[in-house]
Amino acid sequence: MADELVRERRGHVEILTINRPEARNAMNRAAALALSDALDACESDEDVWVVVLTGAGDKAFSAGMDLKAFATGEFPITEKGFGGITKRVFPKPLIAAVNGSALAGGFEMMLSCDMVVAADHAKFGIPEAQRGLIAGAGGLIRLPKRVPIAIAYELALTADPIDAQRAYELGLVNKVVPGDQVLDAAIALAERIAKNAPLAVRASKHVIRLAAELNEDDAWPVNDEAFGAIGRSSDAIEGAVAFAEKRPANWQGK
Repeated sequence: MADELVRERRGHVEILTINRPEARNAMNRAAALALSDALDACESDEDVWVVVLTGAGDKAFSAGMDLKAFATGEFPITEKGFGGITKRVFPKPLIAAVNGSALAGGFEMMLSCDMVVAADHAKFGIPEAQRGLIAGAGGLIRLPKRVPIAIAYELALTADPIDAQRAYELGLVNKVVPGDQVLDAAIALAERIAKNAPLAVRASKHVIRLAAELNEDDAWPVNDEAFGAIGRSSDAIEGAVAFAEKRPANWQGK
């Protein structure tokens, strides 16, 4: 694994840390490839049930694109998007532990995650308009689906950042904690999820993601197909038996 990314496993939780604190965890080509490869590996590894993504240090989750690398013709983009994540449909729960600023591409990487735990000193924003650009890595697509459209306009058009408390009030963030607790809080959230049946968790994520884009009539077939598939799983039987026997379930992911 490249030095730009550190991997750690805790039970069924995989922790991925962008390891470029000297550059505020800005993404260069090597970091993008390393993150993309790690997410590919997590997707195919049946022992990984939840993934936490964070940045090294306490200054930045990610400052976005490494402009020094960009100036030399280096692009931190893969077929899965900026940082190897922004165009990815990742089937397992993905939690961002935002340990500092999440700006520009870093904010868009955060928006690619399902849930966010933020340090109380974190900042969020898409300042690209200040540089004559637009947030081209999904921020203009995902942001108006996560917050009221007037707020999306404000963030994109003023280019002003918001703090963690405001992000929490807007629903961009699930929880705000002191900076030295952010990773532990994100892992605790991941472990709560990992106590549940992994196939049921992934199916729930799948239905929610698709239903957010569909009207109710079109969403029901998606829901019913997922319900039928999960109902035939071994874990569904195990869940019922464990409940009847008053013991913790032994999930197999089958």
